[in-house]
Amino acid sequence: MKNKTLPVALIQERNHGDAEANLAVIEARVAEAAKAGARLVLLQELHNGAYFCQHESVGEFDLAEPIPGPSTERLSRLARQHGVVLVSSLFERRAAGLYHNTAVVFEADSSIAGKYRKMHIPDDPGFYEKFYFTPGDLGFEPIDTSVGRLGVLICWDQWYPEGARLMALAGAEVLLYPTAIGWDPDDARDEKDRQRDAWILSHRGHAVANGLPVLSCNRVGHEPSPLGTSGIDFWGNSHVLGPQGEFIAQAGGEPTILLAEIDLQRSEHVRRIWPFLRDRRIDAYGDLLKRYRD
Repeated sequence: MKNKTLPVALIQERNHGDAEANLAVIEARVAEAAKAGARLVLLQELHNGAYFCQHESVGEFDLAEPIPGPSTERLSRLARQHGVVLVSSLFERRAAGLYHNTAVVFEADSSIAGKYRKMHIPDDPGFYEKFYFTPGDLGFEPIDTSVGRLGVLICWDQWYPEGARLMALAGAEVLLYPTAIGWDPDDARDEKDRQRDAWILSHRGHAVANGLPVLSCNRVGHEPSPLGTSGIDFWGNSHVLGPQGEFIAQAGGEPTILLAEIDLQRSEHVRRIWPFLRDRRIDAYGDLLKRYRD
């Protein structure tokens, strides 16, 4: 069985103040990643600015833009300039009063290969996303690119095995998660560790259950809350996993370009010895369409 090796890069960054500053840093980092050989580059969730969902303010909707729009034009040129497939994460203005958290995938020739609108929308302390984002309506559809069929999901989607499974059933070769996750600085150390470990474990579970590589790119740095609370410490720890949940590469808590190589053909081997898709009891899963079995 031949290897089908794909060099990848995850751009783990902090917020630099505004869209112009962040995009300038992204341009420099993508250039570095491409020079190092990367053919697929994954950016973090909502990379153009601060994580604004720590509060609810109608003024934040001014950050949204159409797709195609100014950021997609700039990112598409970046993909073409360096010959990479680029996975971005943008605040999409679809219409007045209708906004999405949207990943846009750019082909190496600058075309938009496809997009994914975040399906699961959280509403937790410090993560008030339901105020801003309409749940996605594009389904769990992989995006075909020159480097493979990409199953792109976004942050809160990472806690749901259904999304990863549906991407796998549609033929995704890799699962990718642009992410913005962190902890309350006031939490106890053991609570922080449990949260981070659970997040990593969820991705390892998706890799194992579906026999697929998983790429998760998180942001880093402290971002203060406009509400005057403690804000969020984004913990980084971006990682690349193989189809048995093994770590291929893992970052720490600082800005970095995480480089790795994944063997897309290895999923074929793993699924032959662990044929989970073969043994699924699709005749017995009807209750999964219920909210809860009372």
